[in-house]
Parts: sequence; structure tokens; C-alpha cells
Amino acid sequence: MDANQSLRRLAAGMLACAALIPVPALAAPDNAARFPDRPIRIIVPFSAGGVVDSVTRITAENMAKVLKQPVIVENKTGAGGAIGADFVARSPADGYTLLAVSPSYVVGPLLNPSIQGKSGSKDFRAVAGIGAVPNVIVVPASSPLRTLPQLLDAARSQPGALTYASAGVGTSNHLSAELLAQMTHVKLTHVPYKGQPEAMSDLLGARVSMMALTAAIARQQVQSGKLRALAVTSAKRSQALPDVPTVAEAARLPGYEMGAWFGLVAPQGTPDAVVRKLADAAAQATSDAATARHLAELGMDLAPQSSTTFDRFLDTETKKWTGVLKTAGITAQ
Repeated sequence: MDANQSLRRLAAGMLACAALIPVPALAAPDNAARFPDRPIRIIVPFSAGGVVDSVTRITAENMAKVLKQPVIVENKTGAGGAIGADFVARSPADGYTLLAVSPSYVVGPLLNPSIQGKSGSKDFRAVAGIGAVPNVIVVPASSPLRTLPQLLDAARSQPGALTYASAGVGTSNHLSAELLAQMTHVKLTHVPYKGQPEAMSDLLGARVSMMALTAAIARQQVQSGKLRALAVTSAKRSQALPDVPTVAEAARLPGYEMGAWFGLVAPQGTPDAVVRKLADAAAQATSDAATARHLAELGMDLAPQSSTTFDRFLDTETKKWTGVLKTAGITAQ
């Protein structure tokens, strides 16, 4: 065989091998590098005007400036947040559809595993944590209880006599009080309402003994003299009411912590590079002074978390509330 024949055979072999390589693998565009090149949607699984919606819209406005693309907030309500979660879980894992999450993301499936929705690492991956709005344990201004230790002493002396209002089973109002009861070994009677406004009405009328109320609303009512603040449920004192001790301080309960936290998740399978860009945008958005001020007006204590940190946080929350709900025998109603 001469040299020319050898070269022709070698070239033919190389062409044959090249033909076996899938064309998409050779020509696939680097979508992650171009991300984002169109608008991004953040799905809020609750009604417009609520705290989850407000936090998301404030954050999205500044994320749009960082990403140089519109970040549109859409509300898809129903089934305790499950409908919105299911919509995002079924969306392409490309970073263009995100889900705004709060405690219901963890608690909902624990309360009712049969709900038509999705949650957890199987269907989503964490993008970023934003912060938390603590609750404030309040009593009517007419109440004789002036401190959290006095409230707990009253609960011990008359088990079940003290009542607490909530915006419904599994809400942060409910879980704040249930966690307090479990950690202090007292019995409190839960009175669930359809929402926070209805619960507030009976609290102001002293028809219930207490409530773990959202910080921004609690601050208004405390400053007006209608309610008395006993303790905040966050690990650190809240900027909304800096003179009010934490539950951990007031009741000597190291480890007590509860608040309405907020963050973003994406469908499982979203590329790492895309998640990093989204997480960086969220961090920059909340570090903006005007954005931080608007979030503080909602009673939020900013606590930005990276994708990895927020993922660990979600896992810890799931384990924590699995135990609390099981101990209390709490199920959806």
C-alpha cells in the first residue's frame, strides 16, 4: 500500500468517526453563558398584596436591574401554595421560571402529603435565601400578662385555659405558638381563623389570650397602644421592635426560633451556572439600600443565603417541623 492510499484510508476513517458524533453535541449553544436573554418569571403561590408577594416584588424589581432583563412576578394561588409550586416544578429547568418560597413550602407537604403540588429536593433546587419576618407574641393591652414568663406561668397553672389565634393551621402564627408550647411543656389552646385579619379582630377584642403576630402589623398595634408585645420569635431581636426581647431571652429557651422566611427555588435540573447568576442577582438586589429599607418596612430582617446555604436551611427546616407536627399530631383541616 502506497503512502497516498494510507492517507486516504485514514481520512475516510476520521470522517466516519465524526459522522457518529451527534450534531447537537457539536453545535449546542451555551445557554448558561447567554443567560438571561429574555424575561424571567417568579411565581408567587399566594394572593397579591400579602407579605410573600410584597417581598418578592421588591426583590424582583432590583434583580431585573442586575440581570438587565425584566423579572415578572405572577400570582398562581390555591391549595395552600401547591398549585403555584406544581406549575414551577413542571416548567423547563432553564432558570426562566422560579418559585417564591416561604414556610408553607416545607410545612404544606408535611401537613398533607396528598396535596397536588410539589416540594423538596426531588422537584426543586435552592437558588437563594432572602431573609425572614419574625412574629411577635402579643396580648391585648387589657391583659394582666405583662411578660412572657407571666404568660407561661399562667399556662402552667391552668392548662389549656390560655388561647392563641392564628391565620390557620400550619401558618407561622400557629407554629410559633406550638413550638413555644412544646419547648416549655405548657398547654395552649389553638383557635385557627381563615386569615390574619379575622384573627386580629378577636385578638383586639380580647376574645383570645394571645397571638404570634407578623412583626410589621404587631409594631403598628403596639405603638398605637392596642396590643402589648411580650417577645419576638426570631433568634435575634427584631429591627421592627428592638426593645422587645426574643423568646429565647425572655423564656430562657436557647434554640427557639421561628419566622416567616423567604427565598427562591428553581426546577430541579437547572444548570449550576444559571443558579449562580440568579443567586448573585438576588444578593445584589437585597444589598441595595433602598430595597433593604423597603423590606425593613415589612418587618424583615435581611439574611441573604447562597444556594448551598439556603439548601441546607431548607433541609433543617423540614426536619425541625416534621418533629414538631408529629409531636403535636397536627394535620391539615
